[in-house]
Amino acid sequence: MTAAITPPLSRADIAARLARLEHCEEVRGVPGLARRELRPAAVLVPLVERAGAFNVILTRRSEKLRDHAGQISFPGGRIEPDDPSPHMAALREADEEIGVYPEQVEVVGELPHYRTGTGFLVHPVVGFVDASAGFRPCPVEVAEVFEVPLSFILDPRNHRPHEFHHDGQVHLLQAMPYGEYFIWGATAAILIELYQVLTGDGSREA
Repeated sequence: MTAAITPPLSRADIAARLARLEHCEEVRGVPGLARRELRPAAVLVPLVERAGAFNVILTRRSEKLRDHAGQISFPGGRIEPDDPSPHMAALREADEEIGVYPEQVEVVGELPHYRTGTGFLVHPVVGFVDASAGFRPCPVEVAEVFEVPLSFILDPRNHRPHEFHHDGQVHLLQAMPYGEYFIWGATAAILIELYQVLTGDGSREA
């Protein structure tokens, strides 16, 4: 594995490295369903600059939700028929879930699509969030909004294997424990994809 990037990446660096993936149709994640059988979804991978360094904005889902209650996630959800694009769907969801307005986000790229075990084809949209943006989490969906330093994500020593037991089968996933937060599943996989794109580490796992 490569070491963490030093010094921190600039805004221009991040945008340039994401631009190399423009129109990327690669699909990562859980094998199985064909693309046509998957339900389209979009998430915003929000980066905010604080004191000269970037953080990734994440949410802890409400314990009241039926699916994935209490898990760590990006703002996001299904792409609705009236959403003009995955980018606009991700911005709409960020507005609805954490109160960040679309005009407070500069979209700079999209990571490879991610196929989830629950049958979604996720479009991870990366955007810079204005540092002055306030968070207004929707209490029905979001219990907490928090930030993780991008430097933490870009340090491979913080990436951990994670065994997930489901229906009598063991699935080997990735995780990034951060303080009291256990980041795993699709969220960790997308963050590792971001790490690989920004570091140039091509050792991707399906």
